Amino acid sequence: MNVLVIGKGGREHAICKALLRDPAVETIFVAPGNPGMKADATLVPIEEREHEKLVAFAKENEVDLTIVGPEAPLVEGIANTFQQANLAVFGPSQAAAQLEGSKAFAKEFMRRHEIPTATYAVFHNDPEAAKAYVAKMGAPIVVKADGLAAGKGVVVAFSVKEAFGAIDATSKQLGEAGSTIVLEEYLQGEECSFMAFVYGETVVPLALAQDYKRAFDGGRGPNTGGMGAISPVPHLTSIEEEAIHTILQPTASGLVVDGTPFCGILYAGLMVTEDGPKVIEFNVRFGDPETEVVLPRLESPLAQIIVDLLQEKPVHLTWSEETVCGVVVAAEGYPHQPRTGKALPNISVEDICFAGVSEHQGSFLSAGGRVCIVTAKKPSLTEARRAVYERLNAHHWEGFFYRNDIARTRPIALT
Repeated sequence: MNVLVIGKGGREHAICKALLRDPAVETIFVAPGNPGMKADATLVPIEEREHEKLVAFAKENEVDLTIVGPEAPLVEGIANTFQQANLAVFGPSQAAAQLEGSKAFAKEFMRRHEIPTATYAVFHNDPEAAKAYVAKMGAPIVVKADGLAAGKGVVVAFSVKEAFGAIDATSKQLGEAGSTIVLEEYLQGEECSFMAFVYGETVVPLALAQDYKRAFDGGRGPNTGGMGAISPVPHLTSIEEEAIHTILQPTASGLVVDGTPFCGILYAGLMVTEDGPKVIEFNVRFGDPETEVVLPRLESPLAQIIVDLLQEKPVHLTWSEETVCGVVVAAEGYPHQPRTGKALPNISVEDICFAGVSEHQGSFLSAGGRVCIVTAKKPSLTEARRAVYERLNAHHWEGFFYRNDIARTRPIALT
């Protein structure tokens, strides 16, 4: 079969690598992709938000399945456009994608369907009312932009003053995404990421993962899209069944009840509290960088899984028992103002998923915040971690940085 992957980041590169292992896949297209993916897929010069052009390409090139990587085109309704053209697409409708597109929508959905999450309040274009709520509730408290903010719309404020500053910044700097503010109860516990293939009420869980969101060692610095990840997470496997029955399945069923059945990857960012797992956020696509450590462990053929799911056939997943550790290399200045145009060292591209890179005279240059993620799959977490850092530390990364404590400590809770 011919498969089209939409997107250009490390997540999409990991999807392409997984598709390469599927014997049913003949050709892999990625639109627009990045130069680091050239060895694994055919790059298509169409941007991920050019829906009609992507549909035309899929028709002209007899694409059998399209997998949508990033959230923005999903929230804008790209799956609807493909479905209207009678093309098979793996991604939720625009209505179902609001589960990620609007945090206020997601919180109200969880309240209505009794899915465990933090208590909250929503403020539309009224930062002063949000501040009054903070003054009443006190700190710590979590400030979130309602809309998409590329992983940068969350601030955990440990003082009222810090919360006020976060409210002002969210309102002024994030445009439409920050015009509505969600304030949430601060939850204590340990975070993890739980993804699942979902089609209607069918839920097929993937392996648990854990990512590290703070920019710097020790859980310091600003929130990012993720600076590294591991899978599996052995000390948290005991919560998987509970999370399936209290979160993943009720979410899929609730979307059916609401008339917006889900098709795609449902991602639940969880906080494991003393009262059990609670939802921090929902995403409606593969997580990044979690995908880069989960999919290398998937031994079942990815495209066939999706086709079987869409055809309502039984789906069973087989997993490697090995551990994958991934460390993100980011451009200096990330997540605020990443400095681009710096040449990456001449590192072997094996077990690397490229993200924000361009190419000039045979060299990869930084072209975004998160540049690549280096991974290793080994029998133990200790071995996987050692292998990743041996590769990273063998090179001089001038103009870049990465955390040195991925998999050595547990990630600091963000909410």
